[in-house]
Amino acid sequence: MAEQTIVEALLLGIIEGLTEFIPVSSTAHVLLAGHFLGFESTGKTFEVLIQLGAILAILSVYSARLLRIATNFPSDGKTQRFVAGVLLAFLPAAVAGALAHNFIKTVLFESPLLICIVLIVGGVILLVVDRLPLKPFYTDVTDYPLSLCFRIGLFQCLALIPGTSRSGATIVGALLMGTDKRSAAEFSFFLAMPTMTGAFALDLFKNRDILTADDATIIAIGFVAAFIIAVFVVRYLLDYVSRHGFWLFAWWRIAIGAAGLAGLLLVG
Repeated sequence: MAEQTIVEALLLGIIEGLTEFIPVSSTAHVLLAGHFLGFESTGKTFEVLIQLGAILAILSVYSARLLRIATNFPSDGKTQRFVAGVLLAFLPAAVAGALAHNFIKTVLFESPLLICIVLIVGGVILLVVDRLPLKPFYTDVTDYPLSLCFRIGLFQCLALIPGTSRSGATIVGALLMGTDKRSAAEFSFFLAMPTMTGAFALDLFKNRDILTADDATIIAIGFVAAFIIAVFVVRYLLDYVSRHGFWLFAWWRIAIGAAGLAGLLLVG
């Protein structure tokens, strides 16, 4: 295994951890960075499987709360409704992702021009939504009605297009339907757990026969880097969003999309 490949895997893992939970599309960043670095993974599995590191970051930071949810679940109706809401929100993207898996991996993942355009368009949408005078009706994720959870899940389906951002789609959908910024971001954290675990399991299963020991090594490197960086992001993101909103991430998307387009024009 080339030393360059190890360094690239480490860099891409850092990018994954930094961008997974903010509304800028981690998949877009990893795919674009991989494109310009010349990084190629078997079956595009690296880009999906390193997300497990980000999943474990949530489990680590939210371990006490998750334990409380598990403890209260058998007897507390509010906790039961919350868990049901997260699973209900997970279903639309799970079904759509399973049906469109091959198209997503072989067509959309191989379209850097589309990714750049979607990044820019999504940034403009996020900028507009962040400035709308929206009045929140829901400020606690455990109070979200099941119907709201399902509709947020429909928005998450948009993230099957690389560049959209899973967290961005769910946050924008939640804001437009009456949530505040902090709880919208927090719900996207909880929704990430089944969504990303499902994507990991599906991709690993479909590519189990073509992965090699070298693939496992670079995936492990990216996984560890993603976990370490994502822990810091999850710890501090909610407070940042509560104070500053999403405007920084909107301009971030626009800048990366524009830089990507420039790079494609210059080097292809």
